[in-house]
Amino acid sequence: MDLMQKEETTGEGMNVLEAIRTRRTIGRVKQDPVDRGVIESLLEAANWAPSHFNTQPWRFIVMTGKGRERLGEAYAQVSPADREGISEPDMQELREKEMVKAMRAPVVIAAVCSPSDDPRALMAEELAAAQAAVQNMLLAAHAHGLGAIWRSGAPMYHPRMHEALALREREELVGLVYIGYPDMTPPEPKRGPVAEKTEWLEG
Repeated sequence: MDLMQKEETTGEGMNVLEAIRTRRTIGRVKQDPVDRGVIESLLEAANWAPSHFNTQPWRFIVMTGKGRERLGEAYAQVSPADREGISEPDMQELREKEMVKAMRAPVVIAAVCSPSDDPRALMAEELAAAQAAVQNMLLAAHAHGLGAIWRSGAPMYHPRMHEALALREREELVGLVYIGYPDMTPPEPKRGPVAEKTEWLEG
């Protein structure tokens, strides 16, 4: 019996609708380690995301402990590459600052879209499926009492980041998910009324 089946049969965790409503982005987490079994549970949840033609176009790179240094080095390579003409001391300071970014959480999971060779699979839909896997992961983290933030931005798409994480041809990084036990109280959420974003077509 896998971790997800165990949780379903024992009634552990929270209702999915409750998880959706109460999940928040948690940008500050403690450095306390997260049990490997819990991390595997998050990956299992991600693996059950929907995908067109059931291509399951995702894979994950889990970084903990010194394993995060690979990401830190990638950050350090990307930033100086985009800034010419700065002095060597300033360059070193910048690299050290960038390296620290990988250490902001005890667990960092790189979510990768690894597109299928199925000729029916469109890249846009493969990316959407991998992104849905990330959302499953975020909800599962919340259900386990963890905080998480889905980080992206320009460095994620830089060729040097792809090289550092050894992405394969055609693969795309869709998110860097930082995970740990919360070290902050999230602000109250703000959502506009869904009725203002909905159009009904009825007979």
